[in-house]
Amino acid sequence: MPNHEFYMELALKNAQAMKGQTDPNPLVGSVIVNNNRIVGVGAHLKAGEPHAEIHAIRMAGDKARGGTIYVTLEPCSHHGRTGPCAVAIVEAGIKTVVIATLDPNPIVSGNGVKILEEAGIEVVLGILEEPSRIMNEVFNKYIVTKTPFVTLKAGITLDGKIASHSSDSKWITSEKARHDVHQLRNENMAILVGVNTVIADNPELTTRIPNGRNPLRIVLDSTLKISLDRKVITDRLADTWIFTSANFDAEKKALLESMGISVFPTTGLTHVNPTEVVRILGERGISSLLIEGGGTINAAFLENKLIDKTVIYIAPKLIGGQQAPTFLEGSGIDKMGDAVELLDADIIKIGKDFKFVGYPRYKN
Repeated sequence: MPNHEFYMELALKNAQAMKGQTDPNPLVGSVIVNNNRIVGVGAHLKAGEPHAEIHAIRMAGDKARGGTIYVTLEPCSHHGRTGPCAVAIVEAGIKTVVIATLDPNPIVSGNGVKILEEAGIEVVLGILEEPSRIMNEVFNKYIVTKTPFVTLKAGITLDGKIASHSSDSKWITSEKARHDVHQLRNENMAILVGVNTVIADNPELTTRIPNGRNPLRIVLDSTLKISLDRKVITDRLADTWIFTSANFDAEKKALLESMGISVFPTTGLTHVNPTEVVRILGERGISSLLIEGGGTINAAFLENKLIDKTVIYIAPKLIGGQQAPTFLEGSGIDKMGDAVELLDADIIKIGKDFKFVGYPRYKN
């Protein structure tokens, strides 16, 4: 009996190594085995480039014939920027295809398997399905809804504060936790903050890790009060988009656009409509969004049921003070029965701090 889990685990590791490089495409890894020997490996590196299966087939060459290919996502069946992988597998003479999970893309799902089975190839489905599904949680949402997978990130004290009453916030969490945040930025296509954060902290909102990519910078600014000397306006390290309300300063909008900044009005009369922000980003091919806002912005996205995942870094510190800001404000709930529960929760220790990951379950 072949060790399907062992080889699929290798394929998953190949795929995960590309995190932050392939969007809006999925992460996919592949391994080809023949006579109990690995003869080909591959991973999808970047949108528009060959898929994982093609890399593995090219490496294996003639040794692919009669072998087994392991792939973390159903081989594609359509012509996009590249040809259909299911057809390439048939042409390579592969005997068995082991797949972790079906592709949620409506134009693919099940069709890749159909091509393989009609060619007489044995298909084994569902090996390490759950890890594969979680690995592609961004793609799985975006390909179906055409809206980005939204992650809320916050660094807080044990009592939920993001700063002291005097607005001092450097630093709540340790250097190791902050390094992990930069990895999170590297994995997301866009990062979002409010204009007050930009004015007060003048952040770069970039990824400071070797070979990291800088995400698209999103600023919510209902009246376009942003200062023109802020780094997100002047440094050119990444593109900056500003979302504003219907009550924006037209002259300021024209000035910002002359400086290379894209400005998007929304229909909100006094505040930026977060639902429109998410929709517009999705329409422009942004598949993942990291929110690093203050309590008001965080609450607005949560109250509109737009948060798909929370990543909270908790420092074992206590600040106190009624005027010290918390990471989640807004109007809040009336009854505990209406609280947003976080499912599939996981806690990881990072240096002195703790990283909490959970997925909101909203009440209907």
